[in-house]
Amino acid sequence: MNIHAKQHSYFAKDGLIAVGLSWLLVSMIGALPFYFSQEIPNYIDCFFETVSGFTTTGSSILNDVESLSYGLLFWRSFTHWIGDMGVLVFILALLPKSNERTMHVMRAEVPGPTIGKLVPRLKKSAMILYSLYMALSIIEVVFLLFGGMPLFDALVNTFGTAGTGGFAIKNLSIGFYDNAYFEAVITVFMLLFGINFNLYYFLLIKDFKQVYKDEEMRVYLGIVFISILCIMINIYPMYTSIGESLRYGSFQVASIITTTGYSSADFNLWPTFSKAILLSLMVIGASAGSTGGGVKVSRILIVFKKIKLDIQRLLHPQQVSAITLNHRLVEEETVNQIMSFFCCYIMIFCVCVLIVAMDNFDVETTITSVLACLSNIGPGLGLCGPMGNFSMFSDISKLVLSAAMLIGRLEIYPIIIFLTPLLQKPKFRKKQVAD
Repeated sequence: MNIHAKQHSYFAKDGLIAVGLSWLLVSMIGALPFYFSQEIPNYIDCFFETVSGFTTTGSSILNDVESLSYGLLFWRSFTHWIGDMGVLVFILALLPKSNERTMHVMRAEVPGPTIGKLVPRLKKSAMILYSLYMALSIIEVVFLLFGGMPLFDALVNTFGTAGTGGFAIKNLSIGFYDNAYFEAVITVFMLLFGINFNLYYFLLIKDFKQVYKDEEMRVYLGIVFISILCIMINIYPMYTSIGESLRYGSFQVASIITTTGYSSADFNLWPTFSKAILLSLMVIGASAGSTGGGVKVSRILIVFKKIKLDIQRLLHPQQVSAITLNHRLVEEETVNQIMSFFCCYIMIFCVCVLIVAMDNFDVETTITSVLACLSNIGPGLGLCGPMGNFSMFSDISKLVLSAAMLIGRLEIYPIIIFLTPLLQKPKFRKKQVAD
């Protein structure tokens, strides 16, 4: 076997295991402030809340969020902000130099089917990503302060928006403020954080052509526009004006497709058609290379192009064609990885649903609770909807849902590779006994 191939495989496995182990340890340690304060007395609940924070899911076991101290509320929301771009990507930005191992760490940390460097040096790429992330966060805080939101609220709500996590500091989430300006600002920034951060870099260097020709961004914005229009029309009879239905519909679409999970209204009460759209958006998620979760728009795009290509090959066997994205050829290996990702996603989803179903809650609650955690969204439907929480689940279900959040945030493979040695049967060598 080629020595270089062995080395490359080792580096890849090394990086993926490091990421899986790091996220597990960070979550276990991050749960300690909740546990030591005894504001959340059960450690499994503390772990669930912390995993939800670092993975930017936003699912919560708290019945009364407002009862938490300001210190823990800040820490709870800050886990979104630091966990979103990836704890290890932040470390990469501080490393004195990078190598092939760090590239595999970056690949595991940054969501999406591919990871490319903005500039030749990986360290500089990480620093650019964090600079853009911080700049957008500061701008949002300024806009919220301008509208009259208290500084503490502006900071923690920005942490949730930037991290597309959705931990609110009020029991009614953003609906507590009942302020159209706040909702408009947060809606815009949720959508901005759901776009591939590479495009902001291209804007900075005035490479507008790269931004314009990005297929994923166009499809992402198209899905948002169509979803808002459909939901606005569908929920119009529930509200006093078309403007009000647009306000609530656009906020919720932005919140769900970016997997933020904030709510300004109880969408659990909306018509089935609107809830079905939101359920679809939970699966789709945001753009690759963004701070959002879900399957990612680029993967959906490539799968549809793969289906179209297969149909064309059936109709015209002699035709030579290939899958492209942004006018670039998508390698067959990447397409195969995406198809494997979907298979793994479905299998993990089914297994988690079967385990959580043992708690004997209704089907809507059971299915959407797993989907909300696996896609890092936050609220589901039913008992775990925007006005509910995850406190009623058993400890076993909470651990399964915590695992789903980690698997979803790291996009399956790092956690599977990390757990594989633990699940394998130990191999014992037979001792040769001399006659």
